[in-house]
Amino acid sequence: MNTVLRVLEERATDGVLPWAVQCAAVERYGWSCAAVEELALVHGLLPARYQRNRGMISVAEQLQLFRSRIAVIGCGGLGGYVIEELARLGVGKIIAVDPDVFEEHNLNRQLLATPRNLGKAKVEAALVRVNEINPAVTLTPIPTSFCPVNGRKLLMGATVAVDALDSISCRLELAETCTEMDIPMVHGAIAGWFGQVVTQLPGDTTVQDIYRNWVAGKGIEQQLGNPSFTPAVVASLQVAEVCKLILGREGLLHRRKLSIDLLEMEIHSIPYVGLAELDAFPRPQ
Repeated sequence: MNTVLRVLEERATDGVLPWAVQCAAVERYGWSCAAVEELALVHGLLPARYQRNRGMISVAEQLQLFRSRIAVIGCGGLGGYVIEELARLGVGKIIAVDPDVFEEHNLNRQLLATPRNLGKAKVEAALVRVNEINPAVTLTPIPTSFCPVNGRKLLMGATVAVDALDSISCRLELAETCTEMDIPMVHGAIAGWFGQVVTQLPGDTTVQDIYRNWVAGKGIEQQLGNPSFTPAVVASLQVAEVCKLILGREGLLHRRKLSIDLLEMEIHSIPYVGLAELDAFPRPQ
């Protein structure tokens, strides 16, 4: 370890470690990209890919991100963008859970959906993508549905869970499991021009209250559909919440719902002062 560290320190410039040096250390010493990145961060060296994070995230905080484990439940419209941004942010471990394969109707909005990936498992596409953009990140693909039976196992050790589901029943099961396991959950949902984001901390029931009138079905998304831009916006807001949770920053969407209307370009932060304010998406006229 001392030899590898000495090489990294000698070749860093102003505390910034070039990617080529990381790759050379991997090849020469047989270490994984993740091991080299952690060694660098522990000793105050910032991988060059994170240079633009420095104005808002310290090296010590970058290490916190790297040592975090985020469970992304759903790898479609929201989940694909969430995974991409978590990997670029430097979150070290991502658990990707989704049973589905790509179909043609995914091509209009899902980041990981390409003609070449049609028929392929979404979690496997996520693995390939993360390995391409940040090999220091470890993504574990789990091609299964989240449910109460496997929920605790899937979330074991998670720092934060991200709700990127399109099933309200599964979303509620995820919220309940997170509550039982004391895991923060960042909820996101999209429908046409509209989106919403909520951060639910252990002990809260905000998400359950939002969907208290739900009876059956996937929800209004099936009526409004989704364009390319709505999942990108909502997923980005979810990743911002994940980042704040990991780093202990203030300003979380805790006990309030961020309601996004991209048609009128209005965003409202709705405080949780009663059930009436927390209805899900407005019904189309």
